[in-house]
Amino acid sequence: MKRLLRGVGRNSGRRGSLRTDAHWQSMLAGDLVPEQLQEHVRHHYAVWRQAAERVRALDLSLGDSARERRDAVKRLETVPRVGPIVALTAIAVFAEVSRFESAKHAASYAGLVPSTFQSGERDAHGHITKRGSAELRAMLCGAAHHARRSAHPLHPHFARVCARRGYKTAVIAVAHRLCRILFAMLRDGTDFSVTRVGVEQGEFERTTTYRYRLRPKPASRLPATG
Repeated sequence: MKRLLRGVGRNSGRRGSLRTDAHWQSMLAGDLVPEQLQEHVRHHYAVWRQAAERVRALDLSLGDSARERRDAVKRLETVPRVGPIVALTAIAVFAEVSRFESAKHAASYAGLVPSTFQSGERDAHGHITKRGSAELRAMLCGAAHHARRSAHPLHPHFARVCARRGYKTAVIAVAHRLCRILFAMLRDGTDFSVTRVGVEQGEFERTTTYRYRLRPKPASRLPATG
């Protein structure tokens, strides 16, 4: 609509002015729209009103759905760095968890498994397939970045993969594990447990012994003063 008005040398008003019914009415009531475009603009307005009604209906439907799944959302939020948006996205993507045979199949559905190339008796693995919901993958990867901190329960898994394969691969590996954890929690109706992810909690210290190190530089001699 704004592009149409700019084409005839008119301006629809301040930025974002066509997002409310009052602004549309004000534009149609004034002399902003040329007479030859009045009917065309009213068609745009009718389409906008229908779309706005559908948006309001969808908002109400999503609100009711979120209230019905409040317990599941709170359960998924027990996972560190998983908030309501990530939880609701996982619930929406997995929907009926009974349709997946295992957590591995759920991770494959989300596109967080490596692609496989077969040639004769040789199997090669490449990048992740990126099938399924791109929104869920992006959110799980965002949550996986927090595993680089030692206080995160998945940090041992992150550090092990990061040392061997690099930071980006470690993020994908933790996102894959988070996907399987969230699915298992929805399937079993359980909260997050540290013991079930193969780690233990405590105040651990690590001592590293090095075979070589840089030789310390000798202290510089100051000139003698008389």
